[in-house]
Amino acid sequence: MKSIVAIAVAAMIAVAAVPGSAQAAGCLKGAAVGGVAGHFVGHHGLIGAGIGCLVGRHNANKRATQQPQQNYR
Repeated sequence: MKSIVAIAVAAMIAVAAVPGSAQAAGCLKGAAVGGVAGHFVGHHGLIGAGIGCLVGRHNANKRATQQPQQNYR
């Protein structure tokens, strides 16, 4: 059990440390954190991952609208 938690924590750190944008900005990080949190709170990892993805995507969209748009011409 401890090895699974260690692998999950290492995966979350790796995902959080990778810079750049993806199509699912915020979803991967939110799903990782939510999945682990959901697992520890009653073994509901899939529900936690889904909610974490939604929250992460919402926060990424909010940040994107607050930043000024850049034109690359």
